[in-house]
Amino acid sequence: MGFQIAKTNSILSKLATNEEHGENSPYFDGWKAYDSDPFHPLKNPNGVIQMGLAENQLCFDLIEDWIKRNPKASICSNEGIKSFKAIANFQDYHGLPEFRRAIAKFMGKTRGGRVRFDPERVVMAGGATGANETIIFCLADPGDAFLVPSPYYPAFNRDLRWRTGVQLIPIHCESSNNFKITSKAVKEAYENAQKSNIKVRGLILTNPSNPLGTTLDKDTLKSLLSFTNQHNIHLVCDEIYAATVFDMPQFVSIAEILDEKEMTYCNKDLVHIVYSLSKDMGLPGFRIGIVYSFNDDVVNCARKMSSFGLVSTQTQYFLAAMLSDEKFVDNFLTESAMRLFKRHQHFTNGLEEVGIKCLKNNAGLFCWMDLRPLLRESTFDSEMSLWRVIINDVKLNVSPGSSFECQEPGWFRVCFANMDDGTVDIALARIRRFVCVEKSGDESSAMEKKQQWKKNNLRLSFSKRMYDESVLSPLSSPIPPSPLVR
Repeated sequence: MGFQIAKTNSILSKLATNEEHGENSPYFDGWKAYDSDPFHPLKNPNGVIQMGLAENQLCFDLIEDWIKRNPKASICSNEGIKSFKAIANFQDYHGLPEFRRAIAKFMGKTRGGRVRFDPERVVMAGGATGANETIIFCLADPGDAFLVPSPYYPAFNRDLRWRTGVQLIPIHCESSNNFKITSKAVKEAYENAQKSNIKVRGLILTNPSNPLGTTLDKDTLKSLLSFTNQHNIHLVCDEIYAATVFDMPQFVSIAEILDEKEMTYCNKDLVHIVYSLSKDMGLPGFRIGIVYSFNDDVVNCARKMSSFGLVSTQTQYFLAAMLSDEKFVDNFLTESAMRLFKRHQHFTNGLEEVGIKCLKNNAGLFCWMDLRPLLRESTFDSEMSLWRVIINDVKLNVSPGSSFECQEPGWFRVCFANMDDGTVDIALARIRRFVCVEKSGDESSAMEKKQQWKKNNLRLSFSKRMYDESVLSPLSSPIPPSPLVR
């Protein structure tokens, strides 16, 4: 086996075979556990429930209804076939003008109409992954670094580092102030990099935050913008969760800050936005990534690089029609926020019933869950042991905080918007029973707890057509039952 690996590495490039992709992280290991044993309410009721994937599947019915009413939007329908030839032919990397106009207008709507975006600055990319990598290629050379508040999205190591060769320097945020980024922490991270002779090219913000689900306020954004301008470094704002805000305070885009009179002194050439339709519209499979820069040179360079990750013209054509329907968009954004709010409330209330708290959040498709009380000791080894039990025995794929570069053991990201109502209740029931086992014998050995888990059938067998009463049966649940479960 060792010979085969060595032989493979000798015929492939260093870039292709290095470990910078981050695939060996627990974050991706959880996905593999799900892929090998995926939950299904009838076919595999004891399988792993996927709670590590931040997808918004709560509003597909709205999109499907729109498609039925607008068959001309598809060039593969009888009604839209007349446009097939024009759309199927080669298009340049600027993208369809109507697509860029629709995206710019949609970006404005997701920010409450408080700011306008210029279609000429909209650059396409293959999803947020492609957009993030493109902006890094434009702004930095191998060996340069970007500051990133932690905890941060684990795949940033792949998206931002793997092929670009840049470094990511965490700005450590703490639970004592709800993981808010402070000027002191930013300054400290920047100065430490300077002392190590590392060239810092910019600061990357995810707003709303993944994994925290929180938003940055105006004062914080102004402070960070002033800091980056003062040191002549870039500010890249990943705003792909802009329309997932379901509670106050409202989302504030960096574009709004730039429009304020008191910030006119700032150099806009140093500010860039990454956007996508993967989270706000729930369309990750469409691979819609956007680079929006206030710097003309960056726009031109990013557009050239977009040749490696263009959005198909068929997809552009379809989305241009849908996003130009203002009545649909307004209703979609309102309904999406309402459904996210209800799902978040239902899920967090279920956790609170067994004493599990989450960081207070107002956005995103997930919660930052505090399982520190369930750790044997406050170490990352203990966190990983707990995570393995949750994956292997409780059969839930949640993501450990250490994979997000969190400096405090015991925090986990858990996603709640990528499943139907019935599956959410099953997940809550599994958590409820697991916590009861953990609390029933704090002095018990791990083996004893595992035996107790199996003894009480805590994997929740759903071989019967009806749920166990303790799982909130469809008859008693206030949440509409899933068609699959029914």
